[in-house]
Amino acid sequence: MDMLPLSLGSTEVGVLMDKSAKFWDRMAKRYSKQPIADEASYQKKIQLTHEYLKPDMEVLELGCGTGSTAIIHSPYVKHIRAIDISSKMIEIAQDKTDKKKIDNITFETLTIDDLNDQEQQLDVVLGFSILHLLENKEAVIANIYKMLKPGGIFISSTMCLGDTMKWLKIITPIGKLLGLMPLVNFFTKDQLKTSLVDAGFDIDRFWHPGKGKAVFIVAKKQLFNEETS
Repeated sequence: MDMLPLSLGSTEVGVLMDKSAKFWDRMAKRYSKQPIADEASYQKKIQLTHEYLKPDMEVLELGCGTGSTAIIHSPYVKHIRAIDISSKMIEIAQDKTDKKKIDNITFETLTIDDLNDQEQQLDVVLGFSILHLLENKEAVIANIYKMLKPGGIFISSTMCLGDTMKWLKIITPIGKLLGLMPLVNFFTKDQLKTSLVDAGFDIDRFWHPGKGKAVFIVAKKQLFNEETS
């Protein structure tokens, strides 16, 4: 399936988002019980992320799922606002933090399009396993850049399916139509880097654990605007 066109109207986008939310609502309980597929890579990404976190930071996590990653990062920052399109995922995440008595994470059922009040307010945005599930990653990346303070960072881990699993393009439209698969976009790791650079980011760290695995990127917003520097 190719990237959705920018000309999608609000009605079409709303229908797609509603279908995606329902898909992930159905998957929430099963998703919360799934083991991590590549524990070694996951732990390294956690470690690398912690190198960028500081106790006074305001963090936004996009597509937080059932909250596991937000919970891991919460001791290292001031506050995490964690959002997901699935209300069922958020319910599970909230239950986890309630049981652990964690008080510096705010979970909300939202899409990134709902975030209109965050311009230059955030130190860090986290986006793990989310960019390839969006209608338009370029628009999302541009919005992330806008939300970050000068010098802020966007940390992502993304399956770049354009480099591998090309056969998935054939079955994805059928699976989405039947409600068996979410929307999935196909792009390469080089195309993802280009999208980040075009939005104004500098690539501070790039790590690809291997073929068929997600690409880990730390992208930094310029400290000064070129126009004013």
